[in-house]
Amino acid sequence: MAEERTKPEEEKEVAAAPGGLKAWLPLILSLVLMPALAFGMTKFVLVPQLQKSLGIKDTAESGHSAKSKTGADGKKISVPFSKVLVNIAGTMGSRYLLSSFTVVGNGGEVFKAKMTENDAQLRDVAMGILSVKTLADLEKAGSRNLIRTELINGFNNVLGENSISEIYITEFGIQ
Repeated sequence: MAEERTKPEEEKEVAAAPGGLKAWLPLILSLVLMPALAFGMTKFVLVPQLQKSLGIKDTAESGHSAKSKTGADGKKISVPFSKVLVNIAGTMGSRYLLSSFTVVGNGGEVFKAKMTENDAQLRDVAMGILSVKTLADLEKAGSRNLIRTELINGFNNVLGENSISEIYITEFGIQ
């Protein structure tokens, strides 16, 4: 009977032995592959889709395209865009926003002529963007950067892609 008791105990020891590395393999693969997959999905899928939806080009691409798409003389020029007055949304006309900004673009005098030629349309775009902002939107942190981005995209739709490189907000008053 003593021999019969040792056989099941030996079988239990033999059954437990093969679980060493094989038992840890799924955990090891998960720890190695999951960060790599997350990095790949972020870099090659999520970020390009976000950039596409926001209208932002990759810095490597934009550096080459900016050089090839500059105007005849290729220098940057600033054009003042002053006194855009709009009612703030949701205030029933009792509050208003007065803003001025400077638009910077490539192409020298050609850019300045485009800005002057399309002044009415650019003012309409700026007023459309600013008039939908509520007081809460304007008081949020980073609201000016959001407005700046929206103005650049709106103005580039009017003037042509990559005409405007930057907008500097010089006045921003809420009454």
